[in-house]
Amino acid sequence: MAPPYETSAAGSESPVTVPVVTVDVAAAIDLITSAGHRYVDVRTEEEMNKGHLHNSLNVPFMEKNPLFVEQFSSLVSKEEHVVVGCQSGKRSELACVDLLEAGFKNVKNMGGGYAAWLDTGFPINTPPHTM
Repeated sequence: MAPPYETSAAGSESPVTVPVVTVDVAAAIDLITSAGHRYVDVRTEEEMNKGHLHNSLNVPFMEKNPLFVEQFSSLVSKEEHVVVGCQSGKRSELACVDLLEAGFKNVKNMGGGYAAWLDTGFPINTPPHTM
């Protein structure tokens, strides 16, 4: 489905972009732990296996994964409040655009992503080390 377009005063058309709300990691942890938001990590499974937030869901967003919205919809309703994150915050921002355009109403991007989360020292799940 083609995105909606707006026409400028000069007559040229450009895609209408949906504004993404981005929160920092301090706000994200508050939303996740106190406000009942779910956390969806859009990193790859391989990235997730290196460590992830507690109780996070994983739906990889890999440069326009054609099944992303469908996979996300199988885990999260369009009305739920969700924080979306990735490694740095860029993929999750793109994922939020797709989700907002698909009708999800309450998605927020976690600015700085998992890397910023680690920098703050907030808790994570890490895989057990094997010898």
